[in-house]
Amino acid sequence: MRTPRDATTSKTTEHENIEHESRQHESTEHERRLAAPLAGRRIKAAVIGTGAIASGSHLPALAALAAEGEVEIVAAVDIDADAVKRFCADGGVPHGYTDLDRMLAEQRPDLVSICTPPTLHREQTVAALRAGAWVWCEKPPVPTLADFDAVEAEEGTDGGPYASIVFQHRFGSGARHVRRLIADGAMGRPLVAHCQTTWYRNAAYYAVPWRGKWETEGGGPAMGHGIHQMDLLLDLLGPWSEVRAMAGRLVHEVQTEDVSTALVRFESGALATIVNSVLSPDEVSRIRIDCERATVELTHLYGHSNDNWRITPVPDAAAEDVAAWQAFGVDVPSSHLAQLRDLVASMRAGERPRSSGADGRTSLELITALYKSAFTDTTVRAGEIGPGDPYYIALHGGAPGWAPATYEEASA
Repeated sequence: MRTPRDATTSKTTEHENIEHESRQHESTEHERRLAAPLAGRRIKAAVIGTGAIASGSHLPALAALAAEGEVEIVAAVDIDADAVKRFCADGGVPHGYTDLDRMLAEQRPDLVSICTPPTLHREQTVAALRAGAWVWCEKPPVPTLADFDAVEAEEGTDGGPYASIVFQHRFGSGARHVRRLIADGAMGRPLVAHCQTTWYRNAAYYAVPWRGKWETEGGGPAMGHGIHQMDLLLDLLGPWSEVRAMAGRLVHEVQTEDVSTALVRFESGALATIVNSVLSPDEVSRIRIDCERATVELTHLYGHSNDNWRITPVPDAAAEDVAAWQAFGVDVPSSHLAQLRDLVASMRAGERPRSSGADGRTSLELITALYKSAFTDTTVRAGEIGPGDPYYIALHGGAPGWAPATYEEASA
C-alpha cells in the first residue's frame, strides 16, 4: 500500500518544530470551524492513501454520499504522484497532493479518510485533527495503546473534531437488531460466545516487505485480521473483564504470530472463546452467542447482511417472541457506507461518533491484553495495561522470542 508520508525520515527536532507550529494554529483553526458550521452545506472530504482499501471501499462510500448531496470529495493524498493522479482521474477527485500538510492547509477538509498502513495513522490523524478535520481511520487504528491515547488527547472537547475507526462490521441492520435484543435482555442473559476469524494467507502474502512485522503491520492475525470480529463481539456483549491467551508461529516465517486463541470473561459473566488464524483453507468469520432463550449466530467472510444471521430459540419459546427476535427489518448490509452515514450524522450533530474514543479503544485494549497474556503466560485484566507497562508501547512487549532482535538489543 502506498503511503503519503514517510515517518521514518522525520528527525525528533523537526517533529518538535512542526508540533509547536501546529499548536500555535489550534485556536485559530477552532474559531474557523465554529464560524463554518456543517449545517446546510456539503461536508468536504479528503482521502489519505490511494491503495486498494481507498479505491475499493472509501471512495465508493464517499461517492455514494456525494451523489446524495451530503459530501464533496475535494482531494486525495499519496506519496506516489502517479498513483494519486490515477486515483483522482478515476474517481473524479479535483485535487491531488503528495504532501498531507499542504493539502490540509489549502483544502481545509471537514473529514479526512485515512487509508495508510498502521504505523502512519497516529501522525496523520493528529495532523488532521489539529487542522480541524474529523478523521475516519482504517483499522488497526494505531499500533499501540500509547498511540491511541495520544490521538485521543488531540480530539476536540466541544463538538469535535473526533477520530473514528473503520469498524464497519458493527453497522448495518443485522448487528443493530441483535445489539438491541441483547441490550434489552429479550433473549435472556448472554452466557457463552465464540468469535472466529479463520482465514488463509500464503507465503506470497507475507513476501510483501511490511507484512508480518510488528513495526509496519502492527501485529499478526489478532491485530490485522480478527480485530473486526472481536470488535463486533465487544459491541454486542459489552465490556470484558479478563483474558487468557496463547499464540503460535506455526507456518510463516514472520515476527508476529500466525494463530492465536483466547478465553475471555465479560463483566456480565459471559464466557467466550476467540480464534484468529491465517492458516485455515476453509475461510470463515463467525460469531455465536448462546443466551438463556436463544442462540444467535453470524456466519460470513468479509461482510454480512440479514441473511447471514440465524437465531435458534429454545424449544418452549413463545411464537410471538421468536417472531420478534427474527424480525431483522429492511436489510442494510454491513459496509463502509453504512458506517460513513452514521459518522456524517454525528458530524452534523456535533456528537462523538461510534467507534471513537473509549468506544473505539476497547478492541485494541483486548488485543493488547491477548498478546500480553500469550507472551507472559498470565491472566490479564481489563485496565491493567497503562503507562509503564511494556505492552502499552509495543504489542510484543519486548518478550523474548517475539520482540524483533533490534528491539531486544536496544533494551539490553
